[in-house]
Amino acid sequence: MSNQFRKAVLFSESLSLIETSFRAVGQKMNFQILEFNGEADHIHSLIEFPPKLSISQIVNSLKGVSSRRYGQAGFPKPYGKDALWSPSYF
Repeated sequence: MSNQFRKAVLFSESLSLIETSFRAVGQKMNFQILEFNGEADHIHSLIEFPPKLSISQIVNSLKGVSSRRYGQAGFPKPYGKDALWSPSYF
């Protein structure tokens, strides 16, 4: 089932950049990315983290760093959007 509002913005090169960004943030903040994969319009990541970190801290750091690096690499933002990521997470 496709969603008419989701546009393909992630490609193999951009997914690779995002995974590298996630792993760098994990190393800096002392958590591990156990699994990472994605499709044209979203990603999945399995993260192991210590209880001293909150999920919101981790997600904010991952989204912030990966979005900056994505923009610096010259990848296009999603059509009609100012940001790479939506504000939600699960």
